[in-house]
Amino acid sequence: MEFERDSLLQSVLFAPLYAAIANLKADQFPTLDELNALLFNREISVQGGSGLRFVAPQAGRLAFEEQYEPRCYLSGEVQTRAENWHDLFNALVWLTFPKAKAAINARHYRALTDIDAEMSSQRGAVRDANTLLDESGVIVAYADEGLADLLRNFQWRELFWQRRDEVRSSTRFYIFGHGLYEKAMQPYVGMTGHGLLIRVEQGFFGLPIEQQLAYLDDKVAEYLADSQYCRCTHELSPVPLLGVPEWSVDNECSSYYDNTAYFRPGRRKFVRVDSRNCKFSGKRS
Repeated sequence: MEFERDSLLQSVLFAPLYAAIANLKADQFPTLDELNALLFNREISVQGGSGLRFVAPQAGRLAFEEQYEPRCYLSGEVQTRAENWHDLFNALVWLTFPKAKAAINARHYRALTDIDAEMSSQRGAVRDANTLLDESGVIVAYADEGLADLLRNFQWRELFWQRRDEVRSSTRFYIFGHGLYEKAMQPYVGMTGHGLLIRVEQGFFGLPIEQQLAYLDDKVAEYLADSQYCRCTHELSPVPLLGVPEWSVDNECSSYYDNTAYFRPGRRKFVRVDSRNCKFSGKRS
């Protein structure tokens, strides 16, 4: 697909990335130098201490320190393929949610180097959960606990249709995963994100978008900084993205939500997050 900056800026799905996208050339895929120029006067660093930089990937058999996650953590170098949409969106998410991305990278690095872990499968589960958030994550900011419970319990019609106005005023969805952004270039029924729910005050929704994003970046980084969290994929709640009000012209009628192949009732154990006091409680939907 040809690079067209303005088409991305016209899609509500890319709203969190608007500020970064707006700094790109209109019809030319950004180079590594141009992406690195966006870091100028930005104090973005990884948790290993190095400043962030986008670099060309290395080929062949690599030493541990040169592999993707270790290299990022140890040197701040994010391997980025030329003219690759997946890697471009990864870079744009780094520019938008730098603390959260650095926290994910740190979780991967620690899982890879944690020789004290009881079983390698535990390290694998942690990496799976963090990869799912990194690739397909959606940050769900909510002020109404009732609406959040509807999402956790797969009550899609009540959430997105019957309480549509409340969702508009008391809930926001922000795509985080760079793999999900790649899919958003050609949205399709079945497109699903994995939501990390963050409780906010109602006044949050009146803040400028840049303040909303900075706040959520801090909150996600705080969540990931605690090793007891993001240890399994069930901590993330499925979100059928094209059901979100205004995210598809087709969802303006109630029959849209009759598609149970997309808006599934769901039966699984989930882990409930309270971002205010970091307490969790498991329950069945």
